[in-house]
Order: sequence, then structure tokens, then C-alpha cells
Amino acid sequence: MLFWILVAVMTAALAVILLYPLLRGAKAAENIRAGEAAVYRDQLRELDRDLNGGLITPEEADYARAEIGRRLIAVSADEPAETPKPPRHHRFTEAVVLLVLPVLGLSLYLTTGRPDLPSQPLEARLENPGNDVAVLIAKAERHLAEKPDDGKGWDVLAPIYFRTMRVNDAQVAYRNAIRLLGPSPVRLDGLAETLMAVSDGVVTDEARQVLEQSLTLEPNNPRARFYIALSMEQAGRPNEARQAFETLAKQSPADAPWLPLVNEHIAMNGGAKARVDPAAPGNPTKQDVAAAETMSAGDRQQMIRGMVESLDAKLSEEPNNFEGWVRLVRSYAVLNDKDRAAGALKRGLAAFPPPGEQGRQLLALARELGIATEGATQ
Repeated sequence: MLFWILVAVMTAALAVILLYPLLRGAKAAENIRAGEAAVYRDQLRELDRDLNGGLITPEEADYARAEIGRRLIAVSADEPAETPKPPRHHRFTEAVVLLVLPVLGLSLYLTTGRPDLPSQPLEARLENPGNDVAVLIAKAERHLAEKPDDGKGWDVLAPIYFRTMRVNDAQVAYRNAIRLLGPSPVRLDGLAETLMAVSDGVVTDEARQVLEQSLTLEPNNPRARFYIALSMEQAGRPNEARQAFETLAKQSPADAPWLPLVNEHIAMNGGAKARVDPAAPGNPTKQDVAAAETMSAGDRQQMIRGMVESLDAKLSEEPNNFEGWVRLVRSYAVLNDKDRAAGALKRGLAAFPPPGEQGRQLLALARELGIATEGATQ
């Protein structure tokens, strides 16, 4: 009952706010006419004083009196003899405001809203944010405002900032996570990508130093190696860039999702592309590769993730694709998303159980990539 009382009060208040200019307009016009008539009457009295004082001739006085009288008659003719009625278009507007809008709003609310849903203040939404990214960020920010030395909090928030294009905030979060938890390939690569995103895709000296530090921790990190090769290309050193891209291509799996993009850079720097199966599920098309060339570092990373997620969706519909599961597990591992890699491994083993040769290959791949296999066969 309280809800409907509040709705009625709010509706009435809104109607008054919308109708006030219309009601005020008629009275304002009436006040203007009365003011003009008073001014003309004052002019007539002033004219008589000027005539009596000899300031003007009788002929000039007659002429001025006639002109002022004409204007006074015109204004007086506009004054209503009785209480004015609002114009028809005003009455129509009032009807819309008072009747149509409340009825329309109530109808929409009853059909698309949830009047039975209890109110949920911000505190409650923060306790149970669900999939609301904005609430998740707000919850993490509130937590870190109270505990700024929580490295795990910064570690979780940094990639969320980056995915929501809050690049500067992501950079701060990655730096705090590295300071509190220590450097790791995932954190260093993320920081480098934020630095490149701020510089419109250019691998700056600072970004390169961060990437080189990442390689000292994980020498076979294709993400860092790609960006370092890209920095050589941007610095106008095509031979070194080509050699770095060729080395990365040779050491990458044949079904690696980043290989087509690497091959494009090899060709751009005067080399020959490595052999790639363009029909392999999840590999980017020529249009994807061409579009990636004009993207920033952040957009390019999102495109790669999009292709991997597309492969994931295809395998959910057609799970009897052993090569696809190998590609998906490896791709998630390269993207440093070990949770999804473990999930993909479990789904792949459901389609190809370990007693078989293909299931054993999936388990061997998981051990090679450092993916936990406990519970994957359940």
C-alpha cells in the first residue's frame, strides 16, 4: 500500500510541475496587458501636464493624445471581460499530463516491471552482485578503499578494468598487484597492454621493459614475445622483427589462434607466411586479420578472446571434435585463463574419456600446460 501511495504522490507532483508553466502563462499575459494600459494612462496624464506647462503646442498634444489613445484602446480590447478559459491546446496538454501519462506509465510498469520484487538497496546488491559488472567493480572498489594493501583484490580488479576500457585504472591496479603480490607473467603482460593501450598501440620503452621482465619468468610466453617483435617492427627494424615473428611461429602449435596474425606480420616484414589451415575451427579469417592490423592492443586482445569464445561455443554444440578441444585448452592456457582451460579440459574429457588415446592426449596436454587435472574426469 505504501508503494502505491508514493506513486500517487509522485505522479501528482510531476503533474503540477508540468502544468505550472501553462497555468502561469495565461496569468502572465494578463499582467502584461494591464501593465501596458497603466503606462498609456500615465502618458495621457503626463501629456496634459506638458500642455498646461506650455512645453508643447495644442496641435502636438492632440496628435500625441490620439496616438496614445489608439494604443490604449488596442490594449483594452485584448483584456477579457470575464475569467479567461485556457486555450484548447492547453486543455489537451493538461489531459495528457493528468490522465494519459500516468496510465501509460502504470501499464508499462505492470507489464514489464516487477512490482512483487522487494526493494534492494546498494548494500544488498553489493552483497549479491550476480553478473552485474558495474556492481562487481563497485564492490571491489569499496573493498580496496578500506583495504588498499589487498593484492588479490587489485589482481582481480585489474583485468576487469581493462575489459571495460578503463585503461588508466587498469594500469594502477596492475601496478598495485605487482607491488603487493610480486611480478608474474599474467600481471606483467597485463600492465604492458595497458601501457600500449594508453599510447594507441605503440609498444613504448616502458612496455618493452615490462615484457622483457615477463620473459625472464616465462621464456616461452607467446604474448610477450609477440609484443616485443611488434616493438621491433614499430621501431623500423624489419629484419629483426621478421626473425622474431618467424621464431614465434616455428615454436607455436600449428593450431595456435594467434598464428595467422603472426604470419601477417612476417609477410609485412618481407618474410614468407608459415602454413596455416584456414578452415580450422576458431582460426581468424582474412577479414579478422586485416581488421586486427588497425586495432589497438586492447581491442586486438579482445578480438583474440572473441575468437576463442566462438570456438568454445562451437564445441558446446559439436563436442566430437578432438582437435577443437586441444585448440581450446591450449588457447585458454596461452591467455592465462587457467580456470577456463580447466573447464574446457573437463568438457573435452567428457567427449573423449581418458581410457581412450585421445583422452590420454588431452591429459598429457594439460600436464604440459600446467593445468590441474584433479576432478577433470569426474
